[in-house]
Amino acid sequence: MENFNYTGREFSIIFLIIFLIPGCQQKLDQPTGVLNQLNKYNVVWDSPSKDCLGSMPLGNGDIGLNVWVEKSGDICFYISKTDSWGDNARLLKVGKVRIKLNPEKDSLPAFNQQVLHLADGSVKIQFGEDAEAVKVLLWVDANHPVVNIDIDSKDKVGVVAINEMWRNKEYPLESISHGDIMFHALSENGLKEPVIIEPDQILKNQKNQIGWFHHNIKSIGPEITAIHQGFDEIMIKDPLLHRTFGAIIEAENASPANDKTLKLSNAKKHYLKVHVLTNQPSSPDEWLEDMEKSIAKTAQVNHDERWRNHKKWWSEFWNRSWIHISENGESGNSPADDDAFFVSQGYSLQRFISACAARGNYPIKFNGSIFTVAHPDKPGGADYRRWGPAYWWQNTRLPYISMCASGDFEMMKPLFKFYLDDLSEFFRERTELYFGHEGLFINEEIYIWGGVPMETYGWDSNFQERTDKLQTSGFHKYEWVSGLELLHLMLDYYAYTEDQEFLSNRVLPFAHEVLTFFDRHYKTNQQGKLVMYPSQALETWWDCTNPMPELAGLYATLSRLSKINSELTSMDERKFWNDLYSKLPEIPLREVDDIKMLAPAERYDVFMNVESPEMYSVYPFRLYGIGNPNIAYGIEAMKNRSEFISGGWNQEDIFYAYLGETEKAKKVIVNRARGKDATVRFPAFWGPNFDWTPDQDHGGVLVKAVQSLVLQTDGDKIYLLPAWPKDWDVEFKLHAPKNTIIEVKYKNGKISDLKVTPKEREKDIVFKL
Repeated sequence: MENFNYTGREFSIIFLIIFLIPGCQQKLDQPTGVLNQLNKYNVVWDSPSKDCLGSMPLGNGDIGLNVWVEKSGDICFYISKTDSWGDNARLLKVGKVRIKLNPEKDSLPAFNQQVLHLADGSVKIQFGEDAEAVKVLLWVDANHPVVNIDIDSKDKVGVVAINEMWRNKEYPLESISHGDIMFHALSENGLKEPVIIEPDQILKNQKNQIGWFHHNIKSIGPEITAIHQGFDEIMIKDPLLHRTFGAIIEAENASPANDKTLKLSNAKKHYLKVHVLTNQPSSPDEWLEDMEKSIAKTAQVNHDERWRNHKKWWSEFWNRSWIHISENGESGNSPADDDAFFVSQGYSLQRFISACAARGNYPIKFNGSIFTVAHPDKPGGADYRRWGPAYWWQNTRLPYISMCASGDFEMMKPLFKFYLDDLSEFFRERTELYFGHEGLFINEEIYIWGGVPMETYGWDSNFQERTDKLQTSGFHKYEWVSGLELLHLMLDYYAYTEDQEFLSNRVLPFAHEVLTFFDRHYKTNQQGKLVMYPSQALETWWDCTNPMPELAGLYATLSRLSKINSELTSMDERKFWNDLYSKLPEIPLREVDDIKMLAPAERYDVFMNVESPEMYSVYPFRLYGIGNPNIAYGIEAMKNRSEFISGGWNQEDIFYAYLGETEKAKKVIVNRARGKDATVRFPAFWGPNFDWTPDQDHGGVLVKAVQSLVLQTDGDKIYLLPAWPKDWDVEFKLHAPKNTIIEVKYKNGKISDLKVTPKEREKDIVFKL
């Protein structure tokens, strides 16, 4: 929407340059300065941890670690991977490793500190003072599938690495919860059959190394859901059966003390490597053969070069985007009452956590990512996560909504791969099967093969006997905004990158299928307008006509598609979009005390949850807000919500920012940045909130909300500092559509530095003071 009309003062970029930005051409921070600025967000512990609840995250986008040091001086870490799916469809840990230093002499210097060093993606552990110190550097190679443990000591030290696997034998899971295991029918007395956890396997009689693997000898889920949900003839290949994942630990001058313990001779320097691999389908022998090839390939690049390339990757990551906040006139240090520091650190730590898990074969798991740890009262140890293995779209999207503005485009690709490459053909064929028409719909809740959890779908009858082919659970039975939101996010990706191949091969074909579903699925009334019924507004209103999320999504995506250069689209596509747009009913409004505001739907009943579906027209679909008419509709809707909740997947801080409600947005963001799980030590392990720790929805919303305070875009317009608190200073570098980069320094109420790349985009900037 090109019309804009907002309260407060607006200035063109020309006015800014002439009157408000003295020295605006002066040089902004160089990369080294950015990395030095980042150091203040490092997490530093000067005491060891009791257990895994005191762990730090580390990763390379696919392989993750939870690292901690115990009082004994032992260094422990869980190993995780984005594709280590077990036979019960649970995302399992690869394993756990314990490193003992000088175990025979018992003469290790006292623990000094453990530091998460953001600039180079490492954890640095030191025992003793500098002159006599034993230093340990852990890093997960950003370019190779290997964990590195580098040990440097003035005196010679011995090292022992121990595989502390806990899935040692077959055992039944103690209990289940929704989303954890949903393939086993329940009786009045519990499970009709037990949920069996299969053991890991040890590699026997290895030379100079130890190793282990988990091999799925069965697959619980794909076949059961396919039969009960009717898609047994169209299902993609089983992604669980014969999936094999594991690790091998090796080092020079090492020999196994036994099949689970690797001993390194005394030396001043040690270079331990833990190689991690997943294959599917694969036999154990095939997995081992491929693992040996992977080890050999990694060995082709020497250690020092790999470390330099690893640091280069992280340097480029941090230098493509940042936000640094401080109180007016303050240094930005970290006293307990410095809200600006907490927000700024939380922003950077969450970007780091996302980067550690966003380049694998599957999207980030919202309920813990790959950084879950064992809790004493939860079954399954570190493999447990509340709401289990399924992907809920409303949750899954939230770590990704900030990535365009951060310039983290490569980290979005696994999300697109999952929903488009892996599953879109399945979605299309299932739509034909269930409804007998073209297009595709995406369920809110799916497994990695596309099926719906059986506890949601229902066990009540044979598929062929069902007249209603959809799930029996009403929580998201008719919630079909997923496809529209994904399409909108893909349009953002195209707008920012201008990748025409992505547009032609991904966006336009997917848009056709998603929009065709809505065109074919709903009838029109006498006025030729769609009547979207039966429908629901998210999980909150179960009985609706013309729900806001889907309707706003249709308006937003169709409008954006129609503005794409006509040379890149076909006449048939443009006609279809225009015809469908003409069928859309009006955006639903309601009145409270004669004041108009956004409504959850044209008609809505049966209140069941605490979301705010009316606000989806503000975000993600951006029909109302700064720069758009009738912003008051959104402001009044926020005042009159059915429920007022914060944290987790709730997005009220984003809504406030897009409505220009600065102080309200700031308050919620500060509370979010201080919202870590009280049972854990790491400051950005949020949660558990509605889901599980570390809660990636909570952190994902934090990142987007902070971005929205400093930069918003609408078409070609770039709104600078649209909701920024005047008592905070900020330096930032963010991305905008058309391959644009914005760098700003704002201090004591004035912009002192501004750089827009490319320069011709300066004319599109609007500043709100």
